[in-house]
Amino acid sequence: MRIALMLLLAFGLLPAAQAETAPDELVKSVTAEVIEIVKNDEDIKKGDPRKAAQLVQEKVLHHFNFTRMTALAMGVSWRQATPEQRRSLVDQFRTLLVRTYSTALTSYRDQTIDYAPLRMQPGDKDVTVRSLVRQPGAQPVTIDYRMEKTSDNWKVYDVAVGGVSLVTTYRDTFNTEVRNSGIDGLLKTLMEKNQQLANQSNG
Repeated sequence: MRIALMLLLAFGLLPAAQAETAPDELVKSVTAEVIEIVKNDEDIKKGDPRKAAQLVQEKVLHHFNFTRMTALAMGVSWRQATPEQRRSLVDQFRTLLVRTYSTALTSYRDQTIDYAPLRMQPGDKDVTVRSLVRQPGAQPVTIDYRMEKTSDNWKVYDVAVGGVSLVTTYRDTFNTEVRNSGIDGLLKTLMEKNQQLANQSNG
């Protein structure tokens, strides 16, 4: 859960709409906004996953490149998927991440974040925003956000926590499932996991 909570901070990065801003400034300003909302929302602090999911839906989804994230997580298996399977995989992966991190959001407790200077040259379209999350009573954790320039602002396509990439972690799991059960088997596993998380939220 601690790692999930760290990753969750990546999901509060970008506002719904604004003029283009440097990627690190987006991370700084909107992470602060999301944390402020969490601190002042009694329902989220009491552990309401549906209220947390609403916050994730409003602040996050259309600012992550879930198609690229899913393709990276699938690795070579992505090329084997039909267009319909790809759409389903993206939908299920998005749902899995939102439900996982909505739950983690309810566990936020006084973390603070420091940011390293952004290394970016004019014209760069792919950058890494590096941060250090400090937690009371625990070792600091690094979080690196891989971001790409798109036609409608910067988008996150990977997050590394403590040097461990999110998409690489899922790639091992996804490719094992594809080898054992095929792409439809992976889809079934993702749907079952999402249903399990939904039942926990409603329980």
